[in-house]
Amino acid sequence: MDRKLLDILACPACKSGLKYLKEEQELICLPCRLAYTVRDDIPIMLVDEARKLTSDEADELR
Repeated sequence: MDRKLLDILACPACKSGLKYLKEEQELICLPCRLAYTVRDDIPIMLVDEARKLTSDEADELR
């Protein structure tokens, strides 16, 4: 995933910055506890498509 793209992307729900998990191919919003999938280097930035993080997952990423 392009670093410049990561620098400008924000969570569509709260506008916070995102953390990229390369192995999982996900962009993580810790305040919202949402994981946005990245498919073929294209982030799917739809709140309805995002996966909700468990409390344990969110705690591990902090």
